[in-house]
Amino acid sequence: MPRPGAARLAPPSWLTEGLRPRAAPVPWAAVARASVALSAPLAVGTATGRTAYGALVSMGALSAVIGDTADAYRMRVFNIAVPQLFGALGVLLGTLVYGTGWTAVAVLTAVALVSGMISSIGAVASVSGLLLLLNAVVGAGLPLPSPWWLPPGLLLLGGLLVLALTLLAWPLRVGVPERAVVAGTYRAVADLLAAAGTPEYDERRRELTQSLNHSYDLLLARRARRHGRSPTLVRLLAQLNAVIPVVEGAAAAHLRPPRYGPLPAAYPAAVHTLADAVEQGRTEPAPAPDLPVAAGPSTRALVEAIGHAATVVHEAAPDPYAVDDRLGRPAGLEVRARRATRALLLSGASWRYGLRLALCIGIAQVLVSVIAVPRSYWVALTVTFVMKPDFGSVFSRAVLRALGTAVGLLIAIPVLAEVPHGWWDVPVMAVLAALIPAFSVKGYGFQTVAITPVILLLSDLLNHRGFHLVPPRLYDSLIGCAVSLLAGYLLWPESWHTRIGDRLVEAVQDTAAYVSLAFTTEPGRDEPARARHRRRLYRDLSTVRSEFQRALTEPPPVGPRAEAWWPVVIAVERIVDATTATRVRIEHGAPVPTAAEVGAVTRELADLAESLRTGRPLPEPDADALAPDCALARLHHEVHAARSVAAPTL
Repeated sequence: MPRPGAARLAPPSWLTEGLRPRAAPVPWAAVARASVALSAPLAVGTATGRTAYGALVSMGALSAVIGDTADAYRMRVFNIAVPQLFGALGVLLGTLVYGTGWTAVAVLTAVALVSGMISSIGAVASVSGLLLLLNAVVGAGLPLPSPWWLPPGLLLLGGLLVLALTLLAWPLRVGVPERAVVAGTYRAVADLLAAAGTPEYDERRRELTQSLNHSYDLLLARRARRHGRSPTLVRLLAQLNAVIPVVEGAAAAHLRPPRYGPLPAAYPAAVHTLADAVEQGRTEPAPAPDLPVAAGPSTRALVEAIGHAATVVHEAAPDPYAVDDRLGRPAGLEVRARRATRALLLSGASWRYGLRLALCIGIAQVLVSVIAVPRSYWVALTVTFVMKPDFGSVFSRAVLRALGTAVGLLIAIPVLAEVPHGWWDVPVMAVLAALIPAFSVKGYGFQTVAITPVILLLSDLLNHRGFHLVPPRLYDSLIGCAVSLLAGYLLWPESWHTRIGDRLVEAVQDTAAYVSLAFTTEPGRDEPARARHRRRLYRDLSTVRSEFQRALTEPPPVGPRAEAWWPVVIAVERIVDATTATRVRIEHGAPVPTAAEVGAVTRELADLAESLRTGRPLPEPDADALAPDCALARLHHEVHAARSVAAPTL
């Protein structure tokens, strides 16, 4: 029995949420790569008497290790190379203003503005903006070797080393990461089928949504624009498209009447077999899946969908002209470049984040210019890491950065105090570098713990301060976190609010459009359009879920407000599921709803979206609009449930 007052002594939930390690396997290949990439340059530098050169190469390798997060090799080339170029430009700008006082303050503030605006374009641009500012801060704060072109060149060399180590296995593993990701989606579908009709279904469906998003992003991100594209990618895209009808059939099976009993295990087993075939790249003819006789529209849909998926999985060379893109074909490079430029220059969010980051960096640089702060570049480095909203909550990152730095300094103390410079640095760096990928998958705070001693060791190799680096680094980190909280969080009211409500309004409006699209066309018509709309809806709801998880790491009142929206998020997901399930049943013999029934459901969804947007009470539904046994009875029930759970939040 807990003691009285124990609840008051427990840490707040918004803090424990960020401190809880994620359940993720250790990426052993990345661990080995990081260990070699950061320690080998130090070995070469020690052997040649150029320790500072080796430290700079290791610093470039560190940036590449942090940014190497893609699965496919062709994407990893892009994800590593492009940010390294921006990092080289950043250190060049920093070295040019080293020791110039207020000129350095102005230049770093301008670089922060550009860095923040660049970060709004996309994931690779975000890492590029991060390295641009980080390396500019390092170049302006540390005495680096001359001439001016040497530090950028050494940093690029470190990035190229990581890239070379990353690509060593490419000839032996062509297509393996892509096949593994698509096979993982098939296994997620099998798990969804196994959970049909059980309380675990909703969680399995959310996991499947994330897997589908990841698979489509991976296959379409670098896909050629012409039909003469990679046969491997064409085949994998066809296999991924083929599993979508199985997903839709799973929704119908989950909502089928209880009299049919649980879904037979043969259905998920058949999809697991297909997953193995996808991962192994098997193309030999295979017997049709052995499935039970269909007992209704839902299982008829599953038998047909799994049979079609089996045919596609074992097809050696799908016709590239017959493979449609369920998320829409990516725009051309020129179109994407224009969109990115327009988002960069005209987006209010881009300017707001750029100004927030510039304000924080400017304040940090002014502060360390007027107050004697030894090795003051660490303050701006801390601000840069914390002020990355696409990496999570600014508030929680500031707290986790302070805690992670403190723990990381405890690791660094014996290293800096007891390990002599020279060859001992090499094995120590090998061990510390290996911790970075292993800890990074657990969360931001754990990543900070691993990175802190590595950066301190590299800094010591450049300025030879030894143990005396440790206390200033803790003070500097606390100052940087305080600047981020005050100038990057508290001064911006938008930081105190969650966007879950706004995103939910958009999702409910899109759900109404999906209902209309699903039931105003004849069976067998406009299936690709429905599939794209449904995938876009689930992707949007996945974004809402990510926003919710981020809001949980915020202190009151943001966290409690986000929790109030959670039942509505679940209710909207169930409406989309019910819509898909009803359409699948119609395709396989269930009654077709009338236009009046469809109109009644879409009106109630439109009323729900308007009430969520304005906060006004929901109008009373028309009790006689739909009969209890109509074709949309289950969907109507889910809409009423959503209206009921939304009422307390209005």
